[in-house]
Amino acid sequence: MKKIIFLDRDGTINVDTGYTHKISDFKFEKNAVNGLKRLQEEGFEFIITTNQSGIARNFFDEQAFWKFNDYVVSKLRSNGIHILKTYFSPYHPEKGVGKYKKNSRCRKPGFGMLKEAAKEFDMDKKNSWVIGDKWADVKAGADFGARTILVQTGKAGTSDFHYKVDTDYIAEDLLDAAKFIAQYE
Repeated sequence: MKKIIFLDRDGTINVDTGYTHKISDFKFEKNAVNGLKRLQEEGFEFIITTNQSGIARNFFDEQAFWKFNDYVVSKLRSNGIHILKTYFSPYHPEKGVGKYKKNSRCRKPGFGMLKEAAKEFDMDKKNSWVIGDKWADVKAGADFGARTILVQTGKAGTSDFHYKVDTDYIAEDLLDAAKFIAQYE
C-alpha cells in the first residue's frame, strides 16, 4: 500500500500569483523541493489536488491549466520528484460561468478528489497526509480521515479561516512539514 502525500499546488508547491496559470509566473515556494525530496526519501508518493476556480471564472481554460501543471510536474521531475497524478476541481458554486458554476464534492473543502485517488491507487489512508496553504485543504484531509498540515506559505490559512479545523501541525513550509512527518513516523 502506498503512503500518499496529497499536495495542494498553488501556494504550497509553487508561488500563488493569483489564479496561477502562466509559465512565466512559475517559481517554487521556499523549501518546496527540499521538503518533497525528504518526504520521498521517507517512502511517500505524491498526488496533487488543486481547486482551480480561475477556470470557473473564465480567467483561463483547462488547456492553460494543464500546460502550467505539466510544467510544474516536469520541474519537479527534473529535481528527482515524481508526481503520481494531478486531480483538479474547475468549479465554483457562485462565481462559476456556464458548466463550471456548480457545487462539487471535488472542490475543497470537499474531499471528492481524495476519494477518487483512493479508488485509483492502493493507498494506506492512515499513513497518508494532506498538506496545503488553506484551511479548505486541511478540512478536506480531516474529513477524508488523513493526517493534515497547514503550511505558512501561500495564503497561510488567512483567506478561508471559516474552514478552520484541528490540524496535526502548522508548518513553516514543506521542509518543516517533512521534518515533522519524519519524526511522526
